[in-house]
Amino acid sequence: MGKLTNQVAVITGASKGIGAAIAIAFAAEGASVVVNYASSKEGADRVVEEITAKGGKAIAAQADLSKPADITRLFAETKKAYGKLNILVNNAGIYQFSPLEGVTEKLFHDHFNLNVLGLLLATREAVKLIGPEGGSIINVGSGVSTINPPNSSVYTASKAAVDSITGVLAKELGPRKIRVNSINPGMIETEGVHAAGFIESDFRKWVETQSPLGRIGQSDDIAPTAVYLASSDSKYLTGETIRVTGGIY
Repeated sequence: MGKLTNQVAVITGASKGIGAAIAIAFAAEGASVVVNYASSKEGADRVVEEITAKGGKAIAAQADLSKPADITRLFAETKKAYGKLNILVNNAGIYQFSPLEGVTEKLFHDHFNLNVLGLLLATREAVKLIGPEGGSIINVGSGVSTINPPNSSVYTASKAAVDSITGVLAKELGPRKIRVNSINPGMIETEGVHAAGFIESDFRKWVETQSPLGRIGQSDDIAPTAVYLASSDSKYLTGETIRVTGGIY
């Protein structure tokens, strides 16, 4: 039996990158998985296919987590498919670096509507489906909330908010046996990081020089921590922010 046998998990933003790696890892441990995607149906279907080919259970579900109506629909589909929920991974997010002079209302609202409000509303809907036995909420924050890199004021602010929300909701939901923790990754090589041009950037070189491990991370460097936080191995852990940054502070 896997560590997550008979558990149902929703992973937001799971069509690629960290979310996809977490979905695949959860399914390998026995969870029935909802692979959420905003626009990449092809990517989500590919993740589902990889899971089911190995005998796992997964469905793809479209929802833009910056839209409240989509969030409501996502959890309605989860209830229809599986009848319950045990685990939510709030992974969907946006990141765009910009110097101060490039900060706009749109940049701010794009980040906070998804990274903060979307996370809160998804958690609100998830809690309605989690039974009296409790469950686990895992927020995907970012190492930037303590590294504070230049040109990232809006993104870093949104992820610092996630740190605080994690602590608040741990206290708020603890009496309902729902644990809330955050994984704060460092620079991870994902499709999004490639698309943003970070792979060949000075920022990557800085990360590699600052990390005691001398490299940026991979998606499968994050997934095992998510499995730990989702499983009973971490049953006395809540309100924590676990940095998986290769040692960068």
